[in-house]
Amino acid sequence: MLAITVERRLLTFIIYSTAFLAIYMSLRHWVMPPPQPIAKDKQQVAAPVDEDVQDQEEDADSEAAQSRSDADASENAADTDAEDRVVPERPKTPEWVTLGSMDPKAGYSMLVTLNSRGGAIERIELVQREEGNGKLKYRRVDVRSGYMGYFAATTAESVDGVTVNVVGPGTPAQVAGLKVGDIITKVNGKAIVRRNDIDIALAKTKPGESVKVELLHRSSTSASNEPGESAEDSLTPQTITVKLSEHPLDLIRLARDGGADEVIGNDSELSCLLTLAQVNRKGIMVGDQAIKGITDPATLVWTTEKTNKSAGDALDEVDELSFRLALSSDELAKAKGQPLELVRSYRLAKASYVIDMGIEIQNKGDQPQDLAYRLHGPNGLTLEGWWYSNKISPNFSGAAARDIVYTSVANRHELLSGYDLLKLAKKQPEDPDQSIYSPDSDVSTQALKYVAVDAQYFVTAYLPEAGKRAFTDLQRVSAGIVADADEIPRHKERAVNTTFYLTSNVSTVKPGESLKQTLRLFAGPKDPDVVEEYGLGDTIYYGWFSPFARLLAGLLHVIGGVIGNYAIAIILLTVLVRGLMFPLSRKAAINAQRMQELAPELKKISEKYKDDMEGRLKAQRELQARVGFNPMAGCLPMFLQLPIFIGLYRALSVDIELRQKAVSSATSWASNLAGPDMAAYWGDWMWDYLSGRGTGWLGPYFNILPVFVVGLFLLQQKLFMPPATDEQTAMTQKMMNIMTLMMGLFFFRVPAGLCIYFITSSLWGICERILVKKTLPAKKHFDLGVVDGTAVPTEKKDKPLTLADRIRNQVNKPEEPIERPNKRRRPDLKKKR
Repeated sequence: MLAITVERRLLTFIIYSTAFLAIYMSLRHWVMPPPQPIAKDKQQVAAPVDEDVQDQEEDADSEAAQSRSDADASENAADTDAEDRVVPERPKTPEWVTLGSMDPKAGYSMLVTLNSRGGAIERIELVQREEGNGKLKYRRVDVRSGYMGYFAATTAESVDGVTVNVVGPGTPAQVAGLKVGDIITKVNGKAIVRRNDIDIALAKTKPGESVKVELLHRSSTSASNEPGESAEDSLTPQTITVKLSEHPLDLIRLARDGGADEVIGNDSELSCLLTLAQVNRKGIMVGDQAIKGITDPATLVWTTEKTNKSAGDALDEVDELSFRLALSSDELAKAKGQPLELVRSYRLAKASYVIDMGIEIQNKGDQPQDLAYRLHGPNGLTLEGWWYSNKISPNFSGAAARDIVYTSVANRHELLSGYDLLKLAKKQPEDPDQSIYSPDSDVSTQALKYVAVDAQYFVTAYLPEAGKRAFTDLQRVSAGIVADADEIPRHKERAVNTTFYLTSNVSTVKPGESLKQTLRLFAGPKDPDVVEEYGLGDTIYYGWFSPFARLLAGLLHVIGGVIGNYAIAIILLTVLVRGLMFPLSRKAAINAQRMQELAPELKKISEKYKDDMEGRLKAQRELQARVGFNPMAGCLPMFLQLPIFIGLYRALSVDIELRQKAVSSATSWASNLAGPDMAAYWGDWMWDYLSGRGTGWLGPYFNILPVFVVGLFLLQQKLFMPPATDEQTAMTQKMMNIMTLMMGLFFFRVPAGLCIYFITSSLWGICERILVKKTLPAKKHFDLGVVDGTAVPTEKKDKPLTLADRIRNQVNKPEEPIERPNKRRRPDLKKKR
């Protein structure tokens, strides 16, 4: 009966609980609002973000607006309501402008794209042409497709397509008639929705081919639309034909435009951004990018002022423009600042890799103000070949794809590795920057000749204005990363985005006066003739045996200039160097033959003194002395050859002349001697563990030249390694073969120029050993009686002693043995008595 009662109570409890829970959930659903999704910053948002809208927001304006938006600027503004603040009239949308031209007739070496949001540099392309053929001297070696131009494209609002925001002069798109404001809808029949779709549509094309571009063209009356009429409503469909060109090297680019080399975690930020470092007593705190509480100039849209010099002007070969930005006292109220006007100017000369930059901060108030600025350096330097390059570093930690280098007037060239900067940012995120110098540093290190972001073949550096030896008016210089340190993949840390910034000294600026600074930005190749002109010669680092490397690099240029093919020049240079060292190689081979003749006797000694190491070495030295054999004589030629071999290796690793030089113009295989030969692409089907960029052992391309290198190494071992005489020797030879195969994994991504050097050197070594073997004397080097110690050495028979021999024998005359005290004979004392 008790059990039945318990069961009834339990059943009643379950029924009532279920009913109560159902009623509660129903009331909660009717009364309470639905839960909102949580954003990344843990704040509630109104609704889920539409994917297309998100893409449009990511494409809108520049990357500076993404990282530090206008909303952030408003939060950092004065502590007054937005309606009460006096804000100067500014453009609402950014404008993209260019300096230079891609037109070969214009004579420019660079095409620079600037963004008025922040008044900074978004992109720098090298467009210099080679003499004679008119091809680009520096093109992208990782992209073989055709090129239309850079458009800073953003997703269109009401139609499927991307809006063209800039068209560089002389680019294929500009020549074909593409205009700013046009909307590209299709390329070669493929729909374009996002900016990356253009690169995808051109992936299978080649330079010289023509493509059909469908677009919506904005007429000249589009700007004066009726109220309620969108810009897209006044666009007319058009189709243009664009003849593609080679892809110029985008030396500076946004991280998101890296294509296959884009690394998750790297931030897309404009280069050379300017902000206020101090206004009166308020400055940038440690770890911050701007002064808290005031408007950050780097997030605002500046007014563009173009300056086009007319023909006949003394400066007709110069393109220049400037950006202006006014800040009101309300926007600077947190720092008790008065109105300021910031001016930035850029000037580019023809046939030059230098941009002259001007900075001016004008005091528009009626009281003196203490002002300082912070100028960020370039970032987004090309990641070309970061997953295979063998950049040389003077530091034990090694070099990254982008390092910070600088030199002071004390001529101390220093390198800060991207690895170390990334580790520092992870270790102390509250203060992630590495100080190059600060007010409490040594005075000799503060006057910098330059500070730069350094890659393997290119460099971007800040230089003092023309006529000055070094920067002397800076308060602080620091280096850091432009990335989320925790988001950089482990195997791609080498590709982290790095930069630096300069902070000026604080100056008291009177009303109506200005704080001014002029400097230069060098962005170009590490060509010795180019960088030496600007004092950047130390950025070309050959490592050990630098004199030999520079000499051999000079010889390579001479041979390459005469022959016209650098692959053949490498072969001839290798043959020349190995040929000059042939006497040393022959001497080493003769010594090896003599060593082989002594091998049986040395083996007898080893067996005789099996357990006596000291006795064995003494007996071996006595045998070698009797026959006149010096074992070090065979090592000396190798030591003499080592600086030459390493110097040649370094020269081929560093020399920019090998970049984009092909084995043959008749084929696209091995079209870049400074990179792998890239015989076939297998990254689309090979697993990432082997073919990944940075994550794989082999890389995304199958290379044939390293296979020949390893094959020749194995052949040399088989031809010239003496047969094994015991089990231990056989095991050693097997291990050497395995190590050679393992070395092939590391050689698989070696540049094609180095592979040609190794192949030529190996073939020469094989032929040299065969030739030397034929020239060696047929008779034995040693008389058996001499080996046994029963005869006088052959070279000393019937040979009169020279004066030197007599002196040597007299000096080395053995001393008479001295009896020990305990063995001396005691005197007979009895006889004396």
